[in-house]
Amino acid sequence: MFKLAVRTLRLRKGGFLATFVAVFFGALVVSACGGLMETGIRSETPVQRLAAAPIVVGGQQTFEQPRENPATLDPEDKHRTETATLPERVRLDAALADRLRAVPGVTNVVGEVSFPAQIGAASVLGHAWDSAVLTPYALKGEAPKPGEVVVDAGLGLAVGDTLPVAAHGRVGQYRISGIAEAPQAMRDSALFFAPSDADKLSGYPGRFDAIGVFGGDVAAVTAAVGDAGVVTTGVDRGALEFPETGKSGENLIVLAAVSGGLSVLVMVFVVAGTLTLSTQQRQRELALLRAVGTTPRQLRRMVLGEAFAVGLLAVAAAVALGPVLGNWLFGQLTDHHVVPDVLRFEQGWVPATVAAGASLLAVVAAAFVAGQRASRVRPTEALAEAAVERRWLTPIRLVTAILCFGGGTALAIVTVAVMTGPVAASTAGPAVMLWAFGLAAISPGVTKLVATLLRWPVHALTGVNGRVALRNTRVGAVRAAGAVTPIMLAVGIATANIYLQTTQEAASNQAFTEDLRADAVVGAPGGLDPAVLDRVRAVPGVAGASEYVTSTVFVEKPFDDGQNDDGRPALGVSELTGTAVEVPATLGHHVGDTLSLKLGDGTPVDVRVTAVVNQRPGFERLVLPATLLAPHTTLGLAPQLLVRAAPGVDPATLTARLREATAG
Repeated sequence: MFKLAVRTLRLRKGGFLATFVAVFFGALVVSACGGLMETGIRSETPVQRLAAAPIVVGGQQTFEQPRENPATLDPEDKHRTETATLPERVRLDAALADRLRAVPGVTNVVGEVSFPAQIGAASVLGHAWDSAVLTPYALKGEAPKPGEVVVDAGLGLAVGDTLPVAAHGRVGQYRISGIAEAPQAMRDSALFFAPSDADKLSGYPGRFDAIGVFGGDVAAVTAAVGDAGVVTTGVDRGALEFPETGKSGENLIVLAAVSGGLSVLVMVFVVAGTLTLSTQQRQRELALLRAVGTTPRQLRRMVLGEAFAVGLLAVAAAVALGPVLGNWLFGQLTDHHVVPDVLRFEQGWVPATVAAGASLLAVVAAAFVAGQRASRVRPTEALAEAAVERRWLTPIRLVTAILCFGGGTALAIVTVAVMTGPVAASTAGPAVMLWAFGLAAISPGVTKLVATLLRWPVHALTGVNGRVALRNTRVGAVRAAGAVTPIMLAVGIATANIYLQTTQEAASNQAFTEDLRADAVVGAPGGLDPAVLDRVRAVPGVAGASEYVTSTVFVEKPFDDGQNDDGRPALGVSELTGTAVEVPATLGHHVGDTLSLKLGDGTPVDVRVTAVVNQRPGFERLVLPATLLAPHTTLGLAPQLLVRAAPGVDPATLTARLREATAG
């Protein structure tokens, strides 16, 4: 029957074009998503600033937290933990560098400090000059002394110029003593200060972001570091230089898995629809084959052979182009800051193999569904079957529709009644898919109903041609449904997912704007000096001002059963002082309770509940003193001040006064 299938393809190329297109694009998307998933799994980040150091030591950015309340578990079950990632940079004590210098075989140990700086409108990273050897940079000019700076060659500045630099909440004037030339392309331009200046500007004197080690044995270095940090070599060094790639890799895996899975599901229905339509159009041909003695099994094999041959050609073309689409999609994600641009796109043979296998399995499943109807025809009914349409509401269709509608309705009720905030998408998305599959199961009836509803508009707009088309659709609803179903599924699921994302974004924006009640915002990329708050409060027309710091904290005690590995959002404001904390009522705490928190950089702290408030469902967060939260963020300072204007103050006048008060 395979030979017959191939001959059929030669004579009916147009009839199988739709199947080829559906399989090609489905396999193409699956292959591209496979590349994105491999990229997320590998999370390979080429090292840049630390490329010359064979061994790099960094802070431990992950920790284990219990998944269940340890107090309720048996002793042997208390190892049930999950890995959580700290959102802020974990720094190393300078004493660790001294300890590493004592390791046998180590020839040099260099500490690396990076901090954001601003030159006019350009954002750069500041470093200590002694860490330039970690790249290494080539120097034209002289090493910087206190009050001097070496600038990146890409900035186009000249030796001897005076350069105003804003860093760590202050602006200083520095003389350019030299030009640094990088050996490779860098994501961030660099400024190099004297070690004493860099120590002050970093905001974390006596601490390093990373330590580069030259010489020595990796095992010996690891033993010397112990629990004080993590030791990396090779491509793993990039993850220490750019710690944001770790979480981005996880997000990329989820994105690729969801997109690829949806593509496979839609492809199954689209291919099944096109194959079913093709077999219906050849009903007389198949009926004659049954009349001359062809068995149902042989008919199924013929339909399967046709689909497999078409699928094989489509998959071969799609897999060849998959890396091209995957790389383009990855570029779109990096351009829109969904993932960091330092992450390297990787696609080997595994995603291509999986995409080909999944796509061919989808084709086989679709061909099996399409071949069932023709194979069930009895020889004595063959010619009648060719002319008379059979009933469409089979028990399988009915049960499938009931289950899908029931499940979709249940999930919709849960979404409305139980789920709040961004997590509502976890039930809303599956609810939409179940309803779409339920409608697909009864698509002939839906097609007939829609044709009836469109009767008068079509009659009025199209005349005789429209009437004939509608009557043909109503009479041949089963055949028309074969074309309508895949389009309905593809458009319906895609539209639902698009609106799901836009709805989430709109809800988040609404929550942010309604909860953030400020008439003006003062901000600086490198953070604001605490003294700026007093200057702003003294501006005429200012009714109140507060520092605004955001981070993530982890509740360690008492056990928080609503907390996942993402922790709890935290907000730092100036109105709170000491170790006070304001908690949402949903956490179940009371005024006077003590909470043990792990701050964003891993620092433990005990705080006392001073207020319990009702917050917007789904957007709850802990409110802490800005003076407590800010020092444990990567920036080290509040990046923004929120300003409330006094009644009757003109916004333009207030803005001008604030600019004057915060200039320099």
